[in-house]
Amino acid sequence: MKQLLTHLHHLVTHEPQNNEQLIGVLRKAASQDVVDPEALRMIEGVLQVAQMKVRDIMIPRSQMITLEYNTTLEQLLPIAAENQHSRYPVIGENRDEIIGILLVKDLLPYLLKTPKKFELAKILRQVIVIPESKRLNVLLNDFRVNHNHMAIIVDEYGSISGLVTIEDVLEQIVGEIEDESDTDDPETQIKKIAEGQFTVKALTSIEAFNAHFSSQFSTDEFDTIGGLIMNRFGHLPKRGETIQIDQYRFKILHADNRRIRLLKITVLEVRGQVLK
Repeated sequence: MKQLLTHLHHLVTHEPQNNEQLIGVLRKAASQDVVDPEALRMIEGVLQVAQMKVRDIMIPRSQMITLEYNTTLEQLLPIAAENQHSRYPVIGENRDEIIGILLVKDLLPYLLKTPKKFELAKILRQVIVIPESKRLNVLLNDFRVNHNHMAIIVDEYGSISGLVTIEDVLEQIVGEIEDESDTDDPETQIKKIAEGQFTVKALTSIEAFNAHFSSQFSTDEFDTIGGLIMNRFGHLPKRGETIQIDQYRFKILHADNRRIRLLKITVLEVRGQVLK
C-alpha cells in the first residue's frame, strides 16, 4: 500500500505532459508490480487507439469477401460455410457500390423446411461508410452507440479502399481475438489465390510454412512466419511493403502498429541460381 501511495503521489506532483511520459510512469509501476502487466498492455492499447486512424488497421479491398446483389441462396451458403464470417458486404451492379451488409443469422428463416422466397436485397442491413482518416476511438464509440459492427472505408475520391469491424478495433486494445471458428489448420492459414501466389496468416508457424512450401526456414529464433519476416525487415513493416527471401517474395497485406497480420506470398522461379 505504501508503494502504491508513493506512485500516486508521484503522479499528482509530477504530472505527465504527454502519452509517452504517462506510459513511462505506468511501465515503471508495472515493473514494480503496482500495475498488472495485462492491464498495462490494455492501457497502452487504449492510448494508441486514440492516435490511430482507420487506414492503419483496415482490411484492404483486395482481401474483402463480397457478395453480388443477385446471389442466390444456393450460391451464398457455400461461400458463408467456407469463410465463416458473420457479415458480408453486398455490392450492386457497380463494384464500387456497397448496397448493404448481410448478417448470416438473417439466413436462418430461409433454411427451414418451408423457406420463404429468397431475395438477398430485402434482408440487407444498412451499410456504414467512413473515411480512411477517421480516428479509431471515434469509430469505436460510433460502433457502440449505433450498434454497428462493420464499416466500409472510402478514400478521398470516394472509392472503396477496405473495411473495418469492431473486432479489428478491439484487438488493438486487448490483442488477438479468436473464436471457435479460428483454427491452427494450415489449410485455413495458407490459401492459394493464383498460380504461385498465396495469402498466409502471419501467425502461421514456420514449421507449417516449411511443410506447405517445402522451404527450409529455421525455427531456432522464431516460431511464426510473421516473426521471421519482421526480423528480416528490421522494423515493423506497413501495408504494401515487400521483401524477398530466397525464392519467396513477401508483401504485407495487413499490419497494425503491433504486428503483421496477413502476408501475400509469391513463389518465384529459380533458374540457374538467379531469381526471376
